Amino acid sequence: MPKKGDTVVIGLSGGVDSTLSALLLKEKGCNVIGVTMSLWKGDLPQLEIGKELHSSCYGPDEVEDIEECTKFCREHDIEYHVIDVKDAYQREVLDYFKSEYRAGRTPNPCIRCNRFIKFGALLEGISKLNIDFDYFCTGHYARIVRPEEGLWGTDKKPAMISSALDLTKDQAYFLYRIPSEILEKVRFPLYGMKKQDVFALAKEKNLAAAGRKESQDFIPEEYFDLIFSDKPSVPGDIIDLDGHVLGKHRGIEHYTVGQRRGLGVSANRPLYVHSIDAKNNLIVLADNDDLDSEGLIADDFVWPADVAPQEPFEAMVKIRLASRPVKAVIAPYFPSAEDTEKYAGQPYKITFETPQRAVAPGQSAVIFKDSVIAGGGFISKPLRKR
Repeated sequence: MPKKGDTVVIGLSGGVDSTLSALLLKEKGCNVIGVTMSLWKGDLPQLEIGKELHSSCYGPDEVEDIEECTKFCREHDIEYHVIDVKDAYQREVLDYFKSEYRAGRTPNPCIRCNRFIKFGALLEGISKLNIDFDYFCTGHYARIVRPEEGLWGTDKKPAMISSALDLTKDQAYFLYRIPSEILEKVRFPLYGMKKQDVFALAKEKNLAAAGRKESQDFIPEEYFDLIFSDKPSVPGDIIDLDGHVLGKHRGIEHYTVGQRRGLGVSANRPLYVHSIDAKNNLIVLADNDDLDSEGLIADDFVWPADVAPQEPFEAMVKIRLASRPVKAVIAPYFPSAEDTEKYAGQPYKITFETPQRAVAPGQSAVIFKDSVIAGGGFISKPLRKR
């Protein structure tokens, strides 16, 4: 961790985690410099007056966040900068978010944002300000570790991401795509703390952020339809696994694998989104048991220090943030002639020890060994019996 005298740049959001991290580093004797990303373009239509928005990362409350950060830094004699990353955020996060949903996939904007914005465009902005620093810190719940032995038979021992002490708030999953060379100078001051202790300490130190609501979403849910208003939705059929038409959907971007509510279909039993056929503009529904998958194929992998395993190995895998890690076998996948899917880089086949529900293309399969991220990629397709 940073020590007394180190120059530390910390990403500030106005929330309790980043604010307390900055104060703890300041009290430790570090030269602390605060930075905040400016994302909000203000180009979405105004909602009806008086409607309260859900707290989110992207929204009009950014102005309030920056005011709070400015006040905090002024009170604690911390140098502070606001860095404009609006164009990069539009390109790498918002456009990606829309294109993935319209392709029938389920995006994870937080993973994309961490890779290209928080640990990408923001760091580039810091460099353009000619700020020289020893460490870049954030309020994420995760930690940086280094292996005792080289990876996969090599001599490489890169910085790697491990789970935090508080597994209920662990955010390692969101950070898996950050390159090892960037992680060398990244630190997470709260890795050893539990969320309840963070709030208690923030209140003890009279931090205004201790009384603020936490961001819960990527965007306010009230803005979802507005984000997609640049193109008209294309309605289509909702079918079952046998091809029987059950109803009409309002556009595939409004549906995700595993969804039950809001389907607009009457049935004598619960039905769930089994899959999304973007090519034929179809939403496929099925019973809950039909959502189980024995494995998946994933591609576009990132590996610490770019060292990719060449042989099958066992590890724990998470297929979404809220899922529990499951034991699995991971092996390089070599498509047959019947598999016409276009893969980014070397794909891998992940076979679960126990079937997993609602494996969603577009989400990330993240691999853990001893609670340390060993790699991860985007889910291309589930492997189901049916």
